[in-house]
Amino acid sequence: MTLWPVFGRNRPEGKVLETVGVFEALKQHGKYETGQLFLHSVFGYRGIVLFPWHARIYDRDVIPPIKPEPPGSHGSKEVKGKTHTYYQVLIDTRDCPHISQRSQTEAVTFLANHDDSRALYAIPGLDYVSHEDILPYNSTVQVPIQHELFERFLMFNPDKTTPAPPFSARDTLKAWQEKNHPWLELSDVHRETTENIRVTVIPFYMGMRDTQNSHVYWWRYCIRLENMGSEVVQLRERHWRIFSLSGTLETVRGRGVVGREPVLSKEQPAFQYSSHVSLQAPSGHMWGTFRIERTDGSHFDVRIPPFSLESNKDDKAPPAGYTF
Repeated sequence: MTLWPVFGRNRPEGKVLETVGVFEALKQHGKYETGQLFLHSVFGYRGIVLFPWHARIYDRDVIPPIKPEPPGSHGSKEVKGKTHTYYQVLIDTRDCPHISQRSQTEAVTFLANHDDSRALYAIPGLDYVSHEDILPYNSTVQVPIQHELFERFLMFNPDKTTPAPPFSARDTLKAWQEKNHPWLELSDVHRETTENIRVTVIPFYMGMRDTQNSHVYWWRYCIRLENMGSEVVQLRERHWRIFSLSGTLETVRGRGVVGREPVLSKEQPAFQYSSHVSLQAPSGHMWGTFRIERTDGSHFDVRIPPFSLESNKDDKAPPAGYTF
């Protein structure tokens, strides 16, 4: 089956569709290999697999409640995790403008290596993609993905004797993965659905910084909202509760998320974004709700599944940048 880039119901005005590859069969068992080209099944961008992660999904939808939780409870972590494969991928930069209404252009953020404990830097166009979101395809083009790291990380090395992708990892990719493993690693995924709105949260520990005789611990969290129903809804407000091991409990309320109030419809059912949180303690918890508005003006609250903030990595400093 011939593949064209898919960015939504309508293609950009004045643009002509061009063939970019041919779809391959989905992998029902096993995992995709380094160098696998794919189309994201939800956001429609082209990408390429760098390497897999084996995460634990804590899905509160598949665990029947034992007893009602008291008002204000943020739940507990008795939900059993199930192993699932995610992939670290590069996003084709040509596709980023077309997905901006449905997702931030994902980036992996790191702590900057200088005295400002709040300074961050990002490597744009890196994402974490679940196995079921991969639509694999192949292409005869030697540089099928446009990203500044593509040719630094991957080489065109076709082997017609095997069905493996024609792109293999350079030593720079292997070294980068090893060096940055503690700050890239995806380990826990949390998911919960309320009234057909599914919220998925993936937290990442970013490291610790010393500031004014205290330690500041940083995490990034990626959130995806998906409308599993047919009703058009819009995210209006967020309400967070952030508990620190130091004993503090912080409440954060605000309009929308990352300056947006995304609409979730049948045509564009998902929105994804990342944000950051810091604590003056090595661990904590976050939970909360999103206020969602229906087209008739009525509202309902969608639970954000509770998740732990853990700094269970070693105390060495995060990398000062990405070098090759």
